Amino acid sequence: LGNAEAHFKLAGLYHEGHGVEKDRGKVMYHTEEAAIGGHPIARRNLAWHESKNNDAERAVKHLIVAAGQGHDLSIKMLMDGFKKGVVS
Repeated sequence: LGNAEAHFKLAGLYHEGHGVEKDRGKVMYHTEEAAIGGHPIARRNLAWHESKNNDAERAVKHLIVAAGQGHDLSIKMLMDGFKKGVVS
């Protein structure tokens, strides 16, 4: 996860503004790069972002990938969504 972890940490820095100016575009860029690189938490974060943009289908796809990578919270979120009838 070397590169993916670096992108994930950079996303956090840009999100919080630690040592850099807050920059939503750079947060998304680095989060996407981390997710593509196999970082499950970054993938879950993309799911959250998609859900906030009312794109449940894309959010579920991101959660499925993160769950497949063994991310427990994503598995729980999918199970909860299934119970509520949001995920099929």
